[in-house]
Amino acid sequence: MSAERYKKFENRFIENSGRFFKKLGSGLSRGIGSFFNGGRQKFTIMLVPHSEKKVVNFRISVFSLIFIFIITLGVLGSFFVYSTKMSGVSHQLSEKSSDLNDSEENLELLLDQVSELKRTSRNFEISLDKAMDTLNINTDSDLQASVAEGDFSSLISANETEAGVMREISDLKNLSAYLEDSVESFSKITELIISQGDLLVDMPTLWPVEGGDGRITNYFGPAEHPFTHNWYLHKGLDIGYGFGKPILAAANGKVVERKYEPLGFGNYLVIRHNYGFLTKYAHMNDVYVDEGDIVTQGQVVGAMGNTGLSTGPHLHFEVRIGSQVVDPEKFLNVRKR
Repeated sequence: MSAERYKKFENRFIENSGRFFKKLGSGLSRGIGSFFNGGRQKFTIMLVPHSEKKVVNFRISVFSLIFIFIITLGVLGSFFVYSTKMSGVSHQLSEKSSDLNDSEENLELLLDQVSELKRTSRNFEISLDKAMDTLNINTDSDLQASVAEGDFSSLISANETEAGVMREISDLKNLSAYLEDSVESFSKITELIISQGDLLVDMPTLWPVEGGDGRITNYFGPAEHPFTHNWYLHKGLDIGYGFGKPILAAANGKVVERKYEPLGFGNYLVIRHNYGFLTKYAHMNDVYVDEGDIVTQGQVVGAMGNTGLSTGPHLHFEVRIGSQVVDPEKFLNVRKR
């Protein structure tokens, strides 16, 4: 393309563009003018009453009508949004009310349980006091004072406490404090039981026939000898049952003698215990321990038999304190093992 032709094209493009934008501006100007002219147009609104009162009329422009419409639409939209929110709040309140009713029912059940706990705890206090008195155990003055001055007595009497604190909560706190104080009492009872248990396993208190079985056929004291028919002092208990029945150690101890007497006790053994006790087990068919063995209460040390001078399968059981024979029944506690 030559320079002259390019120049002509450029001039023609500029002229056409100018005419286009001129027409566009003229059209926008006329449109805006028409909009404002139309908006400024006014209508007359007449309110005619059914009575003979004066007719009311007023003039209003299109712009005013549009403004009133927009305001009305905004008010209606706000009312709709507010109604929706209020409906949601009402639903939430209904759910909260249902939850509150459930909580009230649960609270009533809790209060009933607290009342039952108070009655049970009162029985517990009475039983604990009886146990302490029976075992001759003295409680500390702090525990007695706490019970007497209000820790537990206030729980039973259910007096009102500080403002703003529920009576039941205060009762539970008092019960918790009392139970904490009672731990020491139970510790003393436990210590006593343990010490008593240690004493019992070191003394011949266990029935020497397994399972608590057997029948006393000859008691401690004067008796007629089954072979010579002479009167003599029977120094133990004869417990009859059957061949092979396990014989138990009556207490913890050490085997100090194991022998066989064909014209006397047959197979027998002697166990030394604490506190000067000795026990003798005679006429056994088998003996399972040897001299020097350490045995524990309830351990099987032999089997019942009919060895030595015996009229049938039985156990001759003796208890001595030092060199003095004593009645085994004064110590035996019949219980199954």
